[in-house]
Amino acid sequence: HVQLVESGGGSVQAGGSLRLSCTISGKTHLGCMGWFRQASGKEREGVAAIDSDGIASYADSVKGRFTVSRDNANNTVNLMMNSLKPEDTAMYYCAADTRGSWFCPSLSNDDPNYWGQGTQVTVS
Repeated sequence: HVQLVESGGGSVQAGGSLRLSCTISGKTHLGCMGWFRQASGKEREGVAAIDSDGIASYADSVKGRFTVSRDNANNTVNLMMNSLKPEDTAMYYCAADTRGSWFCPSLSNDDPNYWGQGTQVTVS
């Protein structure tokens, strides 16, 4: 049974930083993992993805501000968010692919087959 559990969300002022973490249990040797977000009234969008070799891709809106990383030994994926803006306010979801079908530069909602429960990030 695969489970993804996020932590690290919260409220911060514009310009501040937050670090999100996600621990995946029930599956090892994962391929692509990443983070998505959904703001109120908007569709869920890809934020960042990282493959098993550590190669990352980012949405244009977060490039230069967010950094995704992973620890394969501990099955964790993290998202360091700096210079946060009010438009970054959203529910953030950790995502993973266990089928080997997510080609990692992609940030499509259709790629992951497992999702975390989400953690709220609010920037004021």
